[in-house]
Amino acid sequence: MSPVALETHAAASRVALDRLASDTVAGLAERLVRHPAGAVDDPAWAAATREACHALPEELRAALARFRRHSGPQGALLLRGLPVGDEAALPPTPTVPDSVQRDPSVSAAVLLMIACALGDPAAFRAEKLGALVQNVVPVKGSEEVQGNTGSVLLTFHNENAFHRHRPDFVMLLCLRTDHEGVAGLRTACIRQALGLLDPSVRERLASPEFVTNPPPSFGPQQESVVHPVLSGDPADPDVRVDFAATTATTPRAAQAMDALQEAFEAVQQTVRLRPGELAIVDNRVTVHGRTSFRPRYDGSDRWLQRTFVLCDLRRSREHRPEDGHVLIR
Repeated sequence: MSPVALETHAAASRVALDRLASDTVAGLAERLVRHPAGAVDDPAWAAATREACHALPEELRAALARFRRHSGPQGALLLRGLPVGDEAALPPTPTVPDSVQRDPSVSAAVLLMIACALGDPAAFRAEKLGALVQNVVPVKGSEEVQGNTGSVLLTFHNENAFHRHRPDFVMLLCLRTDHEGVAGLRTACIRQALGLLDPSVRERLASPEFVTNPPPSFGPQQESVVHPVLSGDPADPDVRVDFAATTATTPRAAQAMDALQEAFEAVQQTVRLRPGELAIVDNRVTVHGRTSFRPRYDGSDRWLQRTFVLCDLRRSREHRPEDGHVLIR
């Protein structure tokens, strides 16, 4: 039996690792945890993960290569059976803002190895201090925030939609579920929504009549620019929108945005991630969000870890000092 099975799923393509493949990934990750660099964000540790990714199970690397080339009708991939460390040994779920994973861990190693198989891991200095592996956890007092610390419904968005070098892929690895098991990752792909839009609406969405504002953390150097929501091949366009931060500059553009949001709702899919499951979202064609849930702030709340991937790191060279992985603006 193949150690990696690929199947079609309602919300995403699934890749399920069997015990042998999972053990192989775990062995690679555990060796990285013992690497002398001693810090996830150390360039030497990042280089070691790139070397280690070549030893991932062949079928897994092949599935990632196919997804990188074309992410399919849902623009999302779900990997199951990944090691994230001993559940009993996991520390309490972090509860503070800007929580990140600086110390080497099995989960961090898994994320960065898979990121290297897709492209290059990347981060933004203004977001969680540029950590390559970031914790997505609820923070008390931030329940209503439209961001990774909130727990209300998170509206559909492309990650860092305002940015010229926004991620190509967003990776979300589950370490711990919420108490009730109801928190769900919502995704909606423009490839499925496009057919629900009138030609006139598509034309408006392809016009530069929209502005996406950066979050305050990115500072005044990030100017809001007018841009289209749909770009590229009209038959298979990229999408660039954040329904909490993108505004239309004309009445007709506002109507088109409303129509797009309705289309996304009509095709949306929800996945309730479980420990050891990794969702990879093609940020170029798929928006994502989250259902609401009720955190307890007791150390056992939902805990995901996140890494961004750029397929062509060279394009952002002017933003990355010393050709590193962190964009400073």
